[in-house]
Amino acid sequence: MTARIGILVYDGFDIVDAGGPYEVFLTASRLAERDGDAPTFSVELVSPGGHDVVAYGGMTLTALGDADESRDYDVVVIPGTIDVDAALGEEVIGASVRTLADEAELTTSVCTGAFLLAKQGLIDDLPATTHWEDVDALREAGVAGAVDGMRWVDAGRIITSGGLTSGMHMALHIVSLTLGEPMALRTARQLEMDWSPDPARTAR
Repeated sequence: MTARIGILVYDGFDIVDAGGPYEVFLTASRLAERDGDAPTFSVELVSPGGHDVVAYGGMTLTALGDADESRDYDVVVIPGTIDVDAALGEEVIGASVRTLADEAELTTSVCTGAFLLAKQGLIDDLPATTHWEDVDALREAGVAGAVDGMRWVDAGRIITSGGLTSGMHMALHIVSLTLGEPMALRTARQLEMDWSPDPARTAR
């Protein structure tokens, strides 16, 4: 069965937070197809209202799905942003996060995307992480279990990851959970990445 991945994008989101997991899932699926198997992941980009969005730095994304009409994703990815306060102040972003998370089997965040989950009360009582610069702020936002030194934190139905490329490591963890560790390692090799199933951050 092909797992459906929904990645939320919004004005000001960080490209690598969304693009990194996007590439991991597509690469794993391509390798499966190369083996003669069915595609393992389908990846869709969605935005609040399906509107065009402008990423941090000015890249514009168009032809997006409507996050408020998209349902039943197996995995949802919430990327982070440089201007966290601006994203938190946009009610339409929060509404899309809630809609997607309520319907998904697994909700994930990259970097400061954890703050969008926290705003919806999704990680208040869970261990979680974000970019190492922002862990203290995440605790102040009410996430008592915020931890540093981890590329990702798997809390079951919610998985949070650290800054930027940590989202790719987290996506490989999901590949490992779904398809097995050998495929995760193979995907990492295809991407020219050093990946370990141990989420502890070894360097900064």
